[in-house]
Amino acid sequence: MNQISDRLRGLVQSDIRRMSRECERVGGINLGQGICDLPTIPELVEGAHEAITLSKATYSKFEGIDLLRERIARKMAHFNGMNVDPATQLVVTVGSTGGFAAATLATLNAGDEVILFEPYYGYHLNTLKVLGITPKFVPLDPDDWSIDFDKLRAAFGPKTRGIVVCTPSNPCGKVFTRDELEKIGALCREWSAWAFTDEIYEYIVYDGRRHLSMGSIDSCRDVTITISGFSKTFSVTGWRIGYVSANPEIIQSIGLVNDLFYVCAPTPLQWGIARGLEVGDEYYTNLAADYEKKRDMLAEALREAGFTPSVPQGAYYMLARYPEEFRDDREAAQALLETSRVASVPGSAFYSSDIGKRMLRFCFAKDFAALEEACNRIRAFRREPVGAAATTL
Repeated sequence: MNQISDRLRGLVQSDIRRMSRECERVGGINLGQGICDLPTIPELVEGAHEAITLSKATYSKFEGIDLLRERIARKMAHFNGMNVDPATQLVVTVGSTGGFAAATLATLNAGDEVILFEPYYGYHLNTLKVLGITPKFVPLDPDDWSIDFDKLRAAFGPKTRGIVVCTPSNPCGKVFTRDELEKIGALCREWSAWAFTDEIYEYIVYDGRRHLSMGSIDSCRDVTITISGFSKTFSVTGWRIGYVSANPEIIQSIGLVNDLFYVCAPTPLQWGIARGLEVGDEYYTNLAADYEKKRDMLAEALREAGFTPSVPQGAYYMLARYPEEFRDDREAAQALLETSRVASVPGSAFYSSDIGKRMLRFCFAKDFAALEEACNRIRAFRREPVGAAATTL
C-alpha cells in the first residue's frame, strides 16, 4: 500500500532544508538554514552534564521540571514584563515549534481560519495546513515591513480564530511596535480570535530597539498565547526546549496535547536550560551586539555584490533582492551556491504570492570567521554563463 493521509498531500520538504542539503553537497557555507552553529555556553553544558551524570533521565512532568518553569517565569517577569504563575500558566515544549503545534491543536478546529503576515515562516503555515486550518495572508509592505491595517481588518471574518505574530520576525526581521500590537489585539478581541506570538528571537534586536511581548499589554493579555524558547538565545537549536504561556484554562489544554504527542521535552536538557538561565543580562546584551555587527557585515557584502538587502530590525535573517539578471529566486540561489558555495533560501519559501520570487533569504548566525569568509565569497560573486551553475533545482 502507498496510501498517505490527505492532510499531507501537497506538502513538500521546505526550501530551507533542501538548500541545506545542497550546501552539504558542494561543501559550502550555509547561510540558508538558521542552524546557529555557535559554541554552547558552559552553563548549559554543565547543567545538562550534571543531570545526565545524576541519571535525571526519566520523564519529567509533561509541563516541564519545576525549576525550569520557575526560572522561565522569573525571566518573563524581568525581561518580558509578564507575571505568570509557573504552576498554572507555563508548559515546557519540544522547541517553540512544538509549542506552536500544541497551542494550535488545543485551540483551533479544522475549517477555522488563521491570518499570517507575509513573509511568513513556513513551519507556521504547514502546521496550520496539516491541522486543516485555512490560512489567510496579509502582506507586509516590502519597503519597510509596515502593516496596512485596512487589509488586515478585511482579512478577519466569521471563521477567523487566530493570527500569528512573529516578532522579531523570521524571515524579514520586523520588530512589531506597541501601536501595531495593540491594534492587532483589538481586532482579535472584536472577532474572538487568538494571537499566537512567536517570540523565539526576543533577545536579538538592533539599533536600540526593545522587544515588546504582546502578552505584557493589558488590553492584549487575555487574547494572547505567548510562544518562545531557547534555541536561538543559547545557540542550541538541536536541544528543542521551548515554552508556551497563556491563561490557566488554555494552558491546561495545551499541556494535554503536549503530553499526548511529546510526553515531555528532553529532561536532561531542561536541566541544562535551567542552569543557563542563571546568566546575567550582560550575556544578552553582548549577544545582540555581536549579531548587529554580523548584520552590518552581511548587508555591506550583499550591496557590493549587487543585491539590495532589507536591513532587519531584529532576528538573524536578511531578505535581499538579487540582481535583475536572474529569472527567479531559485536560479539566483542556485547560481550563488554553485559559483560561490554560499547557500541562501529562495524568497518564495516565505510567500504565497509572487513577491518572494525576487528575493533570497540569508542567515547570519555564524561565527565571525565563517561569516567573513561567506561575505568575501558573496562580494566575488559573478554569474557564470547560463549552464550547470545557473540551472534551477
